[in-house]
Amino acid sequence: MELKKLKNSTATTMAGLLIGLSATAAVAQDTPSWCGPNEASIAFLDGFGGNSWRQITTASAQEEAEKCPSVTDYFYADGQGDTQKAISDINSMAARGVNAIVVYGDAGPAILPALTNAYKNGAVVVPYRVDVGGEEGVNYSKYIGGDVESDGRDWGTFIKEQFPDGANIDFLSGPAGNSFGLALLDGLKQVLGDDERYVFLNPEPYHVTNWDPAQTQQVLTAEVAKHGADIDIILSDFGASLIGGLAAFGNSGLSIPAIATQDANILGCFWHDNQENNPDFKLLTTASGNDHGRLAVQWAVAMATGGTPPESDSYAGGVMENSVTGEPSAVQCRPDLPGDIYLNAEMAPEKQAEVIGQ
Repeated sequence: MELKKLKNSTATTMAGLLIGLSATAAVAQDTPSWCGPNEASIAFLDGFGGNSWRQITTASAQEEAEKCPSVTDYFYADGQGDTQKAISDINSMAARGVNAIVVYGDAGPAILPALTNAYKNGAVVVPYRVDVGGEEGVNYSKYIGGDVESDGRDWGTFIKEQFPDGANIDFLSGPAGNSFGLALLDGLKQVLGDDERYVFLNPEPYHVTNWDPAQTQQVLTAEVAKHGADIDIILSDFGASLIGGLAAFGNSGLSIPAIATQDANILGCFWHDNQENNPDFKLLTTASGNDHGRLAVQWAVAMATGGTPPESDSYAGGVMENSVTGEPSAVQCRPDLPGDIYLNAEMAPEKQAEVIGQ
């Protein structure tokens, strides 16, 4: 299996793609409490939609919106990693009169003025996952964060268990300054503390990869050339992107080191295929969080339709796989399905395969 970067299409490059909702899906089940009686249109905006994780997360959000018969229209736009386009997408949805806008704000506070404008013009605005600054009730309706630091603490616990005498750590994250990577690092340091035996080989605060598999491969190849066997463990908040770069260890006659990351089918299957010949290859994964967008959609729909908001306003993932203890699960692999799916997600694995066109 190989990780494939999504190709741009007319659908994902439009300022706002209207996606038809399945009316039968909404009426065929009990209407959830967060779905109120008032009709509303919803927009789901990505700052960057160019990988399988984003595609499945977007489809999961749409699947959630389909549970509510009051949602009349569902729009999607991909900012393509371009801050100005992401801002334009927000402004476009606000001008169109979309009732609720859910935003994965990759660009962080740079998009706050656009969010504030949409909010002050009457839209329900719900940024999620990445901190965009500002305040609820002033700049937007609700921010749906996650207990990302908890994942960092889980990584730190794994490191201390496997390397009680210290370790050389290489941490890879997404865009420069993204709040998700910084929160992981905060959680990690809560466990490792100031123990000088745990050394970060990466530049502060992490290697920038923009969550791009090709860029991740470049970073890992360079790190193997620079540090080689001195790398004890790799940390990454996008596990699926690591596969291409891990070949650099074998090419240098080295075992793949331990890895703590977020789950992906391609990574689990890669571990099963390679762990026998790589004795140092221990793996811990936390849930990759495709369903974070579902919670954000629930809040947006509730506020736009007059429903009851969810009890939680924070997404919780947690440890999924541990190759050493097998708790809460051994490393999973579905070799009959594409690598670019996420077995922790609520969406059925077979449907995820359809979403990514494999």
